[in-house]
Amino acid sequence: MSQVASQTSAAVTVRVPAKINLQLAVGPLGEDGYHPLVTVFHAISLFDTITVRPADRTKVTVAGEDAAAVPLGHTNLAVRAARLLAGAIGRKGAGQAGVHIDIGKRIPVAAGLAGGSANAAATLVACNELWEAGLSQDELADVAAELGSDVPFALVGGTAVGRGRGEQLTQALAAGSYHWALAFAPRGVSTPDVYAAFDRLSAAAAADSAAADSAADSAAGPALPQLSGELMTALRSGDPARIGPALSNDLQPAAIALRPGLRRTLAAGLEYGALGGIVSGSGPTCAFLAADAAHAREIAVGLTSAGVCRSVARAHGPVPGAAIVPPAR
Repeated sequence: MSQVASQTSAAVTVRVPAKINLQLAVGPLGEDGYHPLVTVFHAISLFDTITVRPADRTKVTVAGEDAAAVPLGHTNLAVRAARLLAGAIGRKGAGQAGVHIDIGKRIPVAAGLAGGSANAAATLVACNELWEAGLSQDELADVAAELGSDVPFALVGGTAVGRGRGEQLTQALAAGSYHWALAFAPRGVSTPDVYAAFDRLSAAAAADSAAADSAADSAAGPALPQLSGELMTALRSGDPARIGPALSNDLQPAAIALRPGLRRTLAAGLEYGALGGIVSGSGPTCAFLAADAAHAREIAVGLTSAGVCRSVARAHGPVPGAAIVPPAR
């Protein structure tokens, strides 16, 4: 029995970070219904906290940011994570697989910050400890990949390159720590809706290109996503002034098409001196890179005064992924 489990057999608490995407390159829709991705994940110091304890049946309670928007039934990713892990390690029968999952949220819902995926990863770590399953991080990552593309990264954190659907991870060679101002939109946006808008915009662009290009040129087909050499060089330098201009997100035009107000938010952040600004993931959160902590505070104050978002937060990164919180002594 591990030290943590022996100290608190009744409950395990895990803290897990949000992520932003420093790059998100999206390829054409495949026959499997997914888009191939190349992305650079970056875990930031905006955390949810998940506590699991034994229960007769699996259930979830939520408090904090956007709590009312979190589903409480079988569609909740944390619930799915607990049930998937129970099946993977052979916990079956009455009283064997049930847990009460208590989620304390600071990561907004449907915000492009992978809050649901983070909760699923934290639940895997917590249940692995609670049930003394002994799975390694790599083994947990295999389970995590069945839950969603962002879940494996929430286990490891840091800065990492994701390929495939985002679940194939390689730690990035990155130096330094970076400070961010985050602008939260009045309401979330559905990731499937953003991808559908991306497909519409891509189809329109392809039609325009086909009309302009020769048949021989257009026969080459759509390009696959590529990792940004400019961004990776900038990350190795540790210089935020080089990273800011290298931020990119292929989903940003689609997110703006669905939420036109994001243009004002992005413009305001740059006006207040951000080194770079980007819609994170499928949005609608906008992340602004600052020179240092004081600069991030200045940007956050400016965004608040401009009235271009629901609320703001400051964070730094990279930070580690899902980690057990030792019990208070």
